Amino acid sequence: MFEGFANVWTPVTLARRLKAGAPLAVTLAGEKLVFFRGADGTAGALLDRCPHRGVALSLGKVKDGCLECPFHAWQFEPGGACAHVPLNPDAKRERLFATALPTREAGGLLWVYTAPVKQAPHELVVPETLTRPGLARTYLELEWNAHWSRAMENMLDSPHVPFLHEKTIGRFVRPYLKRDSSMEIGWEDTSYGAKLSSIIDGDSSRDAGFLEFYRPNMMVLTIPIPKQTFRMHSLCVPAEQNRVRMVIVGARSFATLGLLNPFFNWSNRRIANEDRAVVESSFPVEVPPAADERSVRTDKATLQFRRYYFETLKPSTA
Repeated sequence: MFEGFANVWTPVTLARRLKAGAPLAVTLAGEKLVFFRGADGTAGALLDRCPHRGVALSLGKVKDGCLECPFHAWQFEPGGACAHVPLNPDAKRERLFATALPTREAGGLLWVYTAPVKQAPHELVVPETLTRPGLARTYLELEWNAHWSRAMENMLDSPHVPFLHEKTIGRFVRPYLKRDSSMEIGWEDTSYGAKLSSIIDGDSSRDAGFLEFYRPNMMVLTIPIPKQTFRMHSLCVPAEQNRVRMVIVGARSFATLGLLNPFFNWSNRRIANEDRAVVESSFPVEVPPAADERSVRTDKATLQFRRYYFETLKPSTA
């Protein structure tokens, strides 16, 4: 289950997609899930198959805070417990549970822990700019025909910015580059992942912002604006095989009128599409072991991610 992506907290999709009174089917790392809201509005996630005859629970309906299977109308609570079995008042319902995953709703996103356990061994860590009051936020969800590991590496890769994005965000870096320029990549381990830096030609006084890696699949870019907050959160969520759900959340303390959100999302989509064309062309589709590709000094961040990927998420293939 969740091969290569097990035992981690991950965002799955935008919380606004989950409407009260209706199930939401989503695929995560090849596993079909169904979200629904209980009687108190709390979101729950089950594997999208009934324990009775394997029917997709997402074809059913939400009734009295339970998800009702469309086949025989068995009902399940958000935590997986079987609440009702029609025509069988003597059924031992404690043995008829559906498989539930630990679920949270935070920062406008639905999260799950990718293991069928009642309680995750640790709580999820959410960047504070996803939840801090007073910030305006934009939400964009896209799908790429790519493996999530390639998308994640791309998000951690600073050296490509002035070239691939020369017409957008890269135009702020290009004026400082010379043919013999040198970039130093820093990687500082943190409790949640890492903090990354990139310095061109040894000039650390130039504040170009910094990246953070939140394990397993989130990049946060801090864009420096005096006395303001401006951050981009890029989440690379594995969906079906070799397909990644890109969730991009912007958070800002300025220009907070909602009327401006379409402009920010237009800009985010434009930049993401520049990345998409390149990432979708990568071969092999999934990141290979480091020795299988040629790398240089400025690949430090992506090589660190590969170490984490193969040593922690896919240790059997390291």
